[in-house]
Amino acid sequence: MKNPIAPGSQAEQVGRLLLAGALVLFLPLIPFGAYLLYPFVILTTWFHEMAHGLAAMLVGWDFQRLVILPDGSGFAESFTPIEAGRLKRAVVAAAGPLGPTVVGSLLILASGRRRSWRPALYALAGALIVSTFIWVRSPVGVIVLPLVALILVGIARSDRPNLERFTLQFLGILAALSMLRDWNYLFTESAVIGGRRVLSDTGAIEAALVLPHWVWAGLITLLSALAIGASLKHALKEDGSTARL
Repeated sequence: MKNPIAPGSQAEQVGRLLLAGALVLFLPLIPFGAYLLYPFVILTTWFHEMAHGLAAMLVGWDFQRLVILPDGSGFAESFTPIEAGRLKRAVVAAAGPLGPTVVGSLLILASGRRRSWRPALYALAGALIVSTFIWVRSPVGVIVLPLVALILVGIARSDRPNLERFTLQFLGILAALSMLRDWNYLFTESAVIGGRRVLSDTGAIEAALVLPHWVWAGLITLLSALAIGASLKHALKEDGSTARL
């Protein structure tokens, strides 16, 4: 007879991560599943566009607004000086596709340490509310992002540690796998967003740093895979050393 999986064990952690991944991949395929996932698709767009905006601020530009469209696409507008250097342009462009990976990695890491679960949920909820107030300028964003924030606060206050951890795992995997949803965008030179044809993120990097957009897309994909893999490995190691629930 096989031994049951112990609560809080590494095997249980792996099972939860696999369940989170299955939900992300297959929920859109079941009736009404896409509607259930929709607020979190909007969340991954927020990860992407906020990364553009914060990177713009980091290089000294003026981050003006963030727009999320009903189809889940979006854009971040920043005032870009005419004399802006090529490297700065490339950094701001690369931040978008790397943003969900960075956030996903941090959420997965947080899921491996019990004392991080509730603070991570509160921090993400707070960031959603603050950014909505300051930068978000579209009905979808103004409605959905605070709703997601309220859900996260409710989970953090539910006094259900397993739910808190699974939420972090689910959101981390969702952010990590959002690159699959944006795969065509990542490997294309331009795209139509909001009715306008614009350079894709990798197309903008190509324009700034010469090498073809697919080279940058491949490099971003590799960096993302390494970051997510490292975060999963570390989270599983941390989880195996924490106290049982």
